[in-house]
Amino acid sequence: MITGSIVALVTPMYPDGAVDFDSLAGLVEWHIAEGTDAIVAVGTTGESATLGVDEHIEVIRRIVELSQKRVPVIGGTGANSTTEAIELTEAAKGAGVDACLLVTPYYNKPPQEGLYQHYKKIAESVDIPIILYNVPGRTGCDMLPATVARLAQIKNVVGLKEAKGELSRIRELIDLKMKKDFALLSGDDATARESILMGCVGDISVTANVAPRLMHEMCAAAMQGDRAKAEAIDAKLAGLHKHLFVEPNPIPAKWALQQMKKIGEGIRLPLVPLAKEHYETVRQALRAAGAL
Repeated sequence: MITGSIVALVTPMYPDGAVDFDSLAGLVEWHIAEGTDAIVAVGTTGESATLGVDEHIEVIRRIVELSQKRVPVIGGTGANSTTEAIELTEAAKGAGVDACLLVTPYYNKPPQEGLYQHYKKIAESVDIPIILYNVPGRTGCDMLPATVARLAQIKNVVGLKEAKGELSRIRELIDLKMKKDFALLSGDDATARESILMGCVGDISVTANVAPRLMHEMCAAAMQGDRAKAEAIDAKLAGLHKHLFVEPNPIPAKWALQQMKKIGEGIRLPLVPLAKEHYETVRQALRAAGAL
């Protein structure tokens, strides 16, 4: 089971949009040194929607190679075509990932039975641990707890990243008492502390991109049931949880990492650099977390 602070890693780019593999190597080393527990390669924050298939797999392969088995690597392989998702998942398995993270099919709005059949087909087609990913605010598709419970019965469906951002949804999922080794993970930094205290086993995090040590420590404290310590650490992170979303992710996170001299200026259209009116807001959040 993959637990703790799991960074949804950005994909560094040059100003012309080409992937910056040198900066990527630096980020992986930094995260491992700072205690990040696992890395998601090419998820939403990694700009999966704008990378070509070959680039997508190459970034995943490089992260696996760079990590050298020191931390688990989860490949983002979701798609709104079941066939494409299978192909990406097979390629990520070939690249050596420990698990794959598959977002619910976006735009085409499948019904709950369609979601079940989509994930069932992928799980049966590729023998690798699969983590479901529900983020209705971005996909227009909400995978309900009952569907998650059905999918959890499939042997290699091992977890869920729940990013609806509602603690009531987390409670509903926990109350279903799915198989013992099913990893329920928060996908919403603002509610991650409470989600873990309620029973989640970690957080797939945007905030961890810029404050990896504090996110690791907060998740560890919450998993140990130390509410006071988790709250104290999370108070320093609260500004990041909020202001890394002043514009769509990963725009603010990439700008923050530029200010920290971790990556360059590249981001791909239709995303654009952070608007100047948000600079000071994000800077203040970085300072509060000790990242600047």
